[in-house]
Amino acid sequence: MSLVEDTPVAATAQTAGGDIDAIMLDIGKRARAAAAILAQAPAEQKERALRAAAAALRADTPAILAANARDIAAAREKGLRDSMVDRLLLDAGRVEGIAAGLEVVAGLPDPVGATMAEWERPNGLRFERRRVPLGVIGIIYESRPNVTADAGSLCLKAGNAAILRGGSESYHSSNAIVATLHKGLREAGLPEDAIQSVPTTDRAAVGKLLTMPQYVDVIVPRGGRSLIERVQNESRVPVFAHLDGLCHVYLDAGADKDKAVAIAVNAKMRRTSVCGAAETLLVDRKVAAELLPPVADALREAGCALRGDAAARAIVPAMEPAGDADWDTEYLDAILSVAVVEGVAGAIAHINRHGSHHTDSIVTEDDAAAEKFLAEVDSAIVLHNASTQFADGGEFGFGAEIGISTGRMHARGPVGAEQLTSFKYLVRGTGQTRP
Repeated sequence: MSLVEDTPVAATAQTAGGDIDAIMLDIGKRARAAAAILAQAPAEQKERALRAAAAALRADTPAILAANARDIAAAREKGLRDSMVDRLLLDAGRVEGIAAGLEVVAGLPDPVGATMAEWERPNGLRFERRRVPLGVIGIIYESRPNVTADAGSLCLKAGNAAILRGGSESYHSSNAIVATLHKGLREAGLPEDAIQSVPTTDRAAVGKLLTMPQYVDVIVPRGGRSLIERVQNESRVPVFAHLDGLCHVYLDAGADKDKAVAIAVNAKMRRTSVCGAAETLLVDRKVAAELLPPVADALREAGCALRGDAAARAIVPAMEPAGDADWDTEYLDAILSVAVVEGVAGAIAHINRHGSHHTDSIVTEDDAAAEKFLAEVDSAIVLHNASTQFADGGEFGFGAEIGISTGRMHARGPVGAEQLTSFKYLVRGTGQTRP
């Protein structure tokens, strides 16, 4: 059993629902105290904690995999579909990837204390805008245990305390990973309360976390629509929203056929369960008869089921018919909706109507069409001649991310360490008074 699960607090939380409010308030109080220490921690100390945590992850791989095996067994017993089990699954390679990710975050520039701007007024006052941590961040996520390490490490890098509430499916895996993060914090002389895991799967704990503005500064939800909607409806704390990944690939009249095939297949089938997986393929009517058959063949060969509109099915009759709901569905599975549209304007209109403002891509050699798409698609990430599966903080050079924010306030796109900071103004004078 994992170290966190075996603690008396965890046992209390699992068996005494009436104590959840008290437990969450205690977690919040300890997180606030830890955040004050982290805000002043030097970059070298935070880096040392992350590198020590990476070493602990590698050393504790057998224990982590044993904890994950318990979660996988429970998931299969619940009848979770294969794509969701894949989100949960850890193996030695994935654990190594998590450890390597911690080291990447460790090596990133420390955003805390960076001067964003400086200027002087005619009265001699000197102004500085400086980056500071947000404070305490609550992260609510579902079944991917790697998010535990990503979220904990990024919050630490940005000088924030983290309260992690993972999904019940990854309970044992996440607790085992948190135990290794605590080893890193101890080795660096930082408080273990800097990264805390909610020690219960009771949904009441989420409700309490959302209503603790005295202890929590920001909530970052990462999961399905029902989770995001609950958080947005109930939270008394500001939220970085991460909505559905209703991602599109548009094959323009100017698309190169080989790129179209490769990008469409990768965007959908590399990993169908990630938020950057394409859910809809759009094809310009001018080239649909030429482009759609080879793309459809490659997708079907890769194991993808296709659902098309009338125009797409006229070209590839083997497609199942798409219903109205298909254009608004995040499958997270090997299913792809296909529509024929009237050029780049038609693609933009379809995406802005049905998309979730997450990630969308155009495949074309026509620079004018590409620039129009990049400018007018209202999404956090818009790509040209690249797979939507690049919607990932690591691929952006952020080391990791704790979600793709689809909102417009403060953070948009991958939320990395820099996005987990705010700023304050420092004003230095020589005795000035205001007339």
